Amino acid sequence: MNTPLSHILSRKDTAVITVTPSTTVHEAVCIMNQFHIGSVLVTSDDKLVGIFTERDVLSRIVGPGADAKRTSVQAVMTTNLITATPSTTVEEAMTLFMERRIRHLPILNDGAFDGIISIGDINRHMLEENLQEARQLRHYIHGEVPCAV
Repeated sequence: MNTPLSHILSRKDTAVITVTPSTTVHEAVCIMNQFHIGSVLVTSDDKLVGIFTERDVLSRIVGPGADAKRTSVQAVMTTNLITATPSTTVEEAMTLFMERRIRHLPILNDGAFDGIISIGDINRHMLEENLQEARQLRHYIHGEVPCAV
């Protein structure tokens, strides 16, 4: 659980899908569907200004019945960003996901974004760690672990 997020980032595609504030919600949703992702980062002049998520679509477009083809991402994006750094640990990220009730965490490195970690990425990492630990324990129980010299 002390694994830094940089480890998870190194094992996934670090391409960050972004849109501009003037992108329509419809266009942003099409991009999210195209890449099978649950959020896009919103940038202006290469600066991170917000995040647009599936939750934003549901609560700010579908719920109130807004027109997705005429509404800009800027009007409905989340601007109060919660971010992490590459050195943030998996445990710290899990705490952020639970306490802040978020599912996507932009990773910033000296102000520039390195990528984005989702709660699914964390779940996958934890599953892999648990499977590896279970394998090691089975080997140990069956006497298959080499003796330390």
